[in-house]
Amino acid sequence: MDFSSILYEKKGRAAYITLNRPDVYNAFDDSQSYELQDALKTASRDNEVRVIVLTGAGKAFCSGQDLKAIAGSKNRSLRDSLDKRYNPIITAMREMPKPIIGMINGVAAGAGCSLALACDFIVASEKASFIEVFINVGLVLDSGSSYFLPRLVGSARAFEMSTMGTKVPAQQAMEWGMINRVVASEELESETAKVVAYYENAPTKAIALMKRMLNKSFNSDLATMLEYEACCQEIAGKSEDYQEGVKAFNERRTPEFKGC
Repeated sequence: MDFSSILYEKKGRAAYITLNRPDVYNAFDDSQSYELQDALKTASRDNEVRVIVLTGAGKAFCSGQDLKAIAGSKNRSLRDSLDKRYNPIITAMREMPKPIIGMINGVAAGAGCSLALACDFIVASEKASFIEVFINVGLVLDSGSSYFLPRLVGSARAFEMSTMGTKVPAQQAMEWGMINRVVASEELESETAKVVAYYENAPTKAIALMKRMLNKSFNSDLATMLEYEACCQEIAGKSEDYQEGVKAFNERRTPEFKGC
């Protein structure tokens, strides 16, 4: 597809989506938000793609909304902006039936922090940081941060980050459970590639089901989840990957999953 504000590239079974406005630290304008929606739809519909990598060009991952881009707007509805631009992105990411790897190369601020936290697996450069900057302009959390943040770091830390705009360095973010890996900046791509290689060859259908299960667990009781597990296990048990997994186990070899 022909994009102007992002880069979309397929490498093997992976789709790499790069926010590409480095001159403004990949801050969101209308074009970038709508193009990211389209890129996620493209990756979701492509049966050859089994894992997605989301990153930013240049020094930053994403600095949130481009405030200069909306400086001249009069009576702009922030609700409309969320409903049409940001919320569809976060919903698409959480409903994506494939794992999304966040390769966080620099600062993730505001909606950019929300975007990072919506990923399934996060590998961050040691130079990366996470900051909820909404309070600095008198706004509140959006794009899913009020959902993700307290579940990841607890209510006390979430309140501090939200109301004080506290910057959390990558190492601290990992210690708090916000992200999965912290690596030297020069090793970010190679370490991310290792994670990608695993998911490229993993049983994608089972991962999609588990992603749905984990999402559902946040608002369910034990009885509900036991029932949902049984339903999902029935579906997984009818997949080609399950048959291959059992066969490979009995033949004492590495399974060759097809993602179906």
